[in-house]
This record gives sequence, structure tokens and C-alpha cells, in this order.
Amino acid sequence: MGAEAVRHGPDIGSDPSGRSAVSAPTTNREDTPMVDDTAAPAPTRRRRGFWTLLVPVVTAGAGVMFAMSFQAAQGSDLRADRDLPQQIVAGDALVSARAQQLDVVQKEVTALSSASSPGDEQLRDLTARAEALAGPAAATKVTGPAIEVSLNDSDRPLPSLPDNFTGDDIIVHQQDVQAVVNALWRAGAEAMMIQDQRVISTSAVRCVGNTLILQGRVYSPPFVIKAIGDTGRMQRSLDADPSVSIYRQYVDAVGLGYDVATPGTLEFPAYSGSVDLDEVTPIR
Repeated sequence: MGAEAVRHGPDIGSDPSGRSAVSAPTTNREDTPMVDDTAAPAPTRRRRGFWTLLVPVVTAGAGVMFAMSFQAAQGSDLRADRDLPQQIVAGDALVSARAQQLDVVQKEVTALSSASSPGDEQLRDLTARAEALAGPAAATKVTGPAIEVSLNDSDRPLPSLPDNFTGDDIIVHQQDVQAVVNALWRAGAEAMMIQDQRVISTSAVRCVGNTLILQGRVYSPPFVIKAIGDTGRMQRSLDADPSVSIYRQYVDAVGLGYDVATPGTLEFPAYSGSVDLDEVTPIR
């Protein structure tokens, strides 16, 4: 997971500054030149109007813009972002469907490999090595005692917030989810799920507003994190984690949701995401 971030409330101060009045300029009547009203006006030359020159230029520019718009659109709607929420929902459903299809294909590959391995020594050796790595790679189901942590936004209206708190303080942020996840991993969690997805130690959690993006899918609060392992040790890790402790202070101050439960024995599905690493930094 990403680095932990620390919640902190705003430090609101005031530094009032007054406006200085602007004095109107004065004119010395003695310095004002006299105008000879009896002088005859100078003859004026008739000139072409400004708009007579401007209209053709504007018309030509508009024509160029229409032509560029037509070329870019090619019959499509250039303002399709008006349906962005529907596109997000449709994309989320598509990712979920593709993940299910991937699970089916992976099971078929495993079945075919097992059927072919008795007659192929090299394939049998590769299958044995893959099975040995399946557990650490989260490629198998896991069953065991679990702990469940739920994080939720506050339902307090903004006018009721104490001084120095804003609307940003009553929603669950990325660092809050990461703090819980990191505390559970440090406690030796054997397997973990966020919402309905199995995650591993390299899974990335990102938040946009008060929504969570995990492995291509979008979720709204409450955010539920479940982990299988030593539940007592994981509970102690949550209690001792500094970032989780700060989050609990906001629970008391503005009503953020924080619930911890031990639902007993749970079964987690195998991780179906990618285990490829795009970027690796050596630790010495």
C-alpha cells in the first residue's frame, strides 16, 4: 500500500486588513485651458465604419471553427462527458464481468494443465512449482478466523461542525483506508479483502472525492476491510497504530464511522488480479 498520511484539522486564523479610501483627483480651474466657442469646427473626412471591416473577419473565423468541430466530431457527440456517471457505472460492471471471465479461464487452464501433466515431466515440474507459490501469491482460497473493519463518512451537517473543522474532515480518505490495511498486514494477516475483492500487499487503493477505486472498480462508503489471521494480534495492531489512532480522534470529534468486529471463520476467494510489478525499488 502507499505511504501513510496523517489527518490534521485546519488551523484557521484571521488577519484583517482595512481598505484605504481612494481620493478623487482634483483639477485646478486656473490651469484649465479656455475653449473658443466661436471657432469654426474642422471639416471631417468620411471613413469606413469599424464594423464593416470586423464582420468579414468574424465570419471567416466562425467558419474555420465549424469546420474544425465537424472534422473532430465525425458524427459523434463532442459533449459525451454529460453521461460520465453512467459511463463509470457501465465501466465498473464491465470490469467485474471481465474479472469473472478471467476466473473461469484460469480454472480451465489449471484443469488442462493437470490433465496433461502426468505425461509431461517438464509440465509436471512447472505445475508443482506453481502450486508451491500459489499460497504466497494469493492464487488459492483461504479460510480462517477473520477480523472486519468498517470505515464510513460522518452524517453530521456542515453547520454543526466544531470550529476549525471543514467538510473535508467528515469523509473517509485514502490514507484512512491505507492506515487500517497497513496495520493488518503488519500484524501478520494471511489474506485480506477490501469490499468484495481479494487484495495483496501490492494492491493500490486510490480515492477520488469520497469514492474508492480498487483494481479498476469504484466503491462508495462504507469501506469494509476484512483480514484472516490472528484476530487478537490484528486488533492490538489497530489499537497501537498512530494513523488509526488519529482517525479514531476524528470519530469522536465529528462522527466518522469506525467499527471493528470478529465475524468468526470466513473464506476468501483467490486473488484474480495481476501480480506483475510495473516499478520496483530495492530496499537495503
